[in-house]
Amino acid sequence: MDRSELAPLIDHTVLGPETTPSDVERVLDESAEHGMNACIPPYAVESAAETHPDVTLATVIGFPHGQHDHEVKHLEGELAWKAGADELDVVINVGLLQAGETDAVEAELEELVAAVPIPVKVIIETALLTDEEKRAACEAAKAADATMVKTSTGFADGGATVADVELMSEYLPVKASGGVGSYEKAMDMIEAGAERIGASSGVAILEGAPDA
Repeated sequence: MDRSELAPLIDHTVLGPETTPSDVERVLDESAEHGMNACIPPYAVESAAETHPDVTLATVIGFPHGQHDHEVKHLEGELAWKAGADELDVVINVGLLQAGETDAVEAELEELVAAVPIPVKVIIETALLTDEEKRAACEAAKAADATMVKTSTGFADGGATVADVELMSEYLPVKASGGVGSYEKAMDMIEAGAERIGASSGVAILEGAPDA
């Protein structure tokens, strides 16, 4: 896969706790230059939509632990969409899932998906889950009519793995995120079934790709 084919599959990401406005601006500029999408903090969406109208903007909901009240997630999603977000990456409540309250997880996702007319990607935080729990999370996301499932926030130990991508792709398209820092690793994920890559090192990934 060459650079022009790979670039639209990358969500070039900046979400760390010390992210500054200049960090966001850099990621937006790099995304625009290379043809990538950008995944940025919610506060920056409105400005980004004005300054970089040609960049597909994703932002995060319930980030990074997913334990916000469900009404807060709902409102956060609506506000992000109205501010100009093109896609939402929402973190599930892992604790509820692990407690067996999958109906509550599904209901929360369903409410958010119904509230916005844009794609919703569901972060299931694979590093914290058993395979059985991963399947339950993916089933909840699919039942809620989510667009995609995403491996990781990048804030738990561990990130995307080939095995997890293969498992998750049985249910919905997959965004592989967490520890994908090179072209080779990105291609491993895509060959396993990922249809999107989330990475803070989007430019480095593309620099490793062959020219068209």
